[in-house]
Amino acid sequence: MADRYLRFTGTAPGRFLTRRLGLPQPAALTRWSPERPALDGGLLHLTAGRSGLDLAPVLARTGIGPAGSGRAAAVVLDATGVRDVEGLAEVHAALHPVLRPVATSGRVVLLGAPLDPADHHQAAAQQALEGFTRSLGKEIGRGRTVNLVRLTDAAAAESTLRFLLSPRSAYVSGQVIDVGAPQETTPADPDRPLTGRTALVTGAARGIGEAVAETLARDGARVVVLDVPQAGQDARRVAERLGGTALLLDMTSADAGARITEALPDGLDLLIHNAGITRDRRLVNMPAERWISVLEVNLASVLRTTDALLKDGTLRRGGRIVATASIAGIAGNAGQTNYAASKAGVVGLVRSLAPRALEEHGVTVNAVAPGFIETKMTAAVPLFIREAGRRMNSLAQGGLPADVAETTAWLAHPASGAVNGQIVRVCGQSLLGA
Repeated sequence: MADRYLRFTGTAPGRFLTRRLGLPQPAALTRWSPERPALDGGLLHLTAGRSGLDLAPVLARTGIGPAGSGRAAAVVLDATGVRDVEGLAEVHAALHPVLRPVATSGRVVLLGAPLDPADHHQAAAQQALEGFTRSLGKEIGRGRTVNLVRLTDAAAAESTLRFLLSPRSAYVSGQVIDVGAPQETTPADPDRPLTGRTALVTGAARGIGEAVAETLARDGARVVVLDVPQAGQDARRVAERLGGTALLLDMTSADAGARITEALPDGLDLLIHNAGITRDRRLVNMPAERWISVLEVNLASVLRTTDALLKDGTLRRGGRIVATASIAGIAGNAGQTNYAASKAGVVGLVRSLAPRALEEHGVTVNAVAPGFIETKMTAAVPLFIREAGRRMNSLAQGGLPADVAETTAWLAHPASGAVNGQIVRVCGQSLLGA
């Protein structure tokens, strides 16, 4: 459903009226398209503290040239060398004079260091960057985003910086992303980095799952569109359009993992757990069936099939698991105790499994946590609740399925091996939760 308020605020009368009334003034976001693959404008590279990172080669490959005297589309502040409160003053001094002219739909990315358990002054200063990032994201406005990347190796963060400094990350803001040791594999074709890889997307017959399958196929993957038999017609339609195959099965069946392995004798590179259901009702009015069905689809089936596909080697080394959590699992939501429990369970799965899966199987495990995304389901939500959902984030608008898909594609990228165990909210920096 069209966001008429967003369109209205883009007109001169709309801007005047909303400014006078103190109402949200969302800016239309610049998203990726073949005609607009990069941000419009240059990049400004700043430093606070003493940094040992050599960022120049990495930033040169992001597709954004230096800002020069023109308006910056992006600002990168290297604050990895900030070790005390005095260093935080340098953060203010660097950003204070340059933020106002940053372009609409621009990017601000702070680079921080892991917290040093042996130096509480450094840990305090680096943790301060998180509060700074989240607060700046909530005040910067005009469709601009602010994110923090913690890293020790510039090259290991290249895929993350390319994502955050591009139109692909339009609805990702206020996030803290930890990048570990280098695990990269440079794709032969940067424009189709998933060429030669097989991706299984569950719940891919429609909505967000369909958008994820479409984006992975765009990036070169052979896509297997998995959905329940009842959605067979839609699943086959999507698979045919993307040059992939449809796999019809119920993920809650005990033999789902075995059936996936049988259908993919050559193995699997990308396992995208997108399938999910809601059965909303307040706990005092929720029968056991509603509780059990949501936990079974959203969490138990994810656990079972992941275990099976790792154990039998169907998921090959260098593979990626991306599961779908939700901000409901992070912040909670009235009437969704079952759904929130299942999605919080996904967060727990990712955090626990990620280090072991990488060490034992060479596979990374991450999650996307969508907020209010414009789908047929949210279009059916009552008007006032829908409007509240759209406006209760720093970008003051709903996201699109493509926003979740682009974030998934970044986590699935061959060069994203250093990103592991992360829960990335795709919510426009929702005002609810962390």
